Amino acid sequence: MTTATVRSAASHSPSYEDSGRAPVVGFLRGPFDPATYREIGYALTSLPVAIAGFVFAVTMFSLGTGLAVTVLGLPVLAAMLVAARGLGAVERGRARYGLGLYVEGPGALPEDGRSGFWAAMTRRLKDVAGWKALLFHVLMFPWRVLSFVLSLTFLTVGWTVALLPAYNWVFARYVDGWAGYRVYDYTSGGIRHVYEITTPAQLAAVSLVGLVIVFLTPKLVRALTNVDRAAVRGLLGR
Repeated sequence: MTTATVRSAASHSPSYEDSGRAPVVGFLRGPFDPATYREIGYALTSLPVAIAGFVFAVTMFSLGTGLAVTVLGLPVLAAMLVAARGLGAVERGRARYGLGLYVEGPGALPEDGRSGFWAAMTRRLKDVAGWKALLFHVLMFPWRVLSFVLSLTFLTVGWTVALLPAYNWVFARYVDGWAGYRVYDYTSGGIRHVYEITTPAQLAAVSLVGLVIVFLTPKLVRALTNVDRAAVRGLLGR
């Protein structure tokens, strides 16, 4: 193989996961690995994409089937499938960048020898890839809502709790009556119960809990995005 061929093959590789398997990131390296934050970014940006895709799929399918009693329904459904293919291409691009997953897109619609507007409509309505792409956006909507909530919660809670020793002084200085971060404050039976994080031992224990969450977050996000990987391969590929 010549040097030019090697360079061409290397430039063809769109990501680090052409094999379809996500590289395993070590537990201790996970919170600091760029791949982790690409996956987190993918999970967080998937929510607005999922909302747009779900609304499009439901709206267009309802409109097309509602008009199916007239000739207007077929062009609407055909346009829906064309757009669904385009959305599928966008999702494959997002998976390539965010998840390092390269999936080859479906081929063009086969020709059946017929010509004319209605022949094109019926051929488009038989587009399996378009229907699968539409199904992708419907099925993945609830999962991506869950992924967004869990990813954002673990990411923010983990680092916020882990770094508490660095900013705990703010509460004593700027919050009236607080000696440190106040976990709870309530009165029961005429007795006031207050628990605040003030001592070095308390801060160390809280920070340790936060660090555990920080180091578990990459594993959680990987498990969540593995569902996206499976869906992209199964519904948006060839």
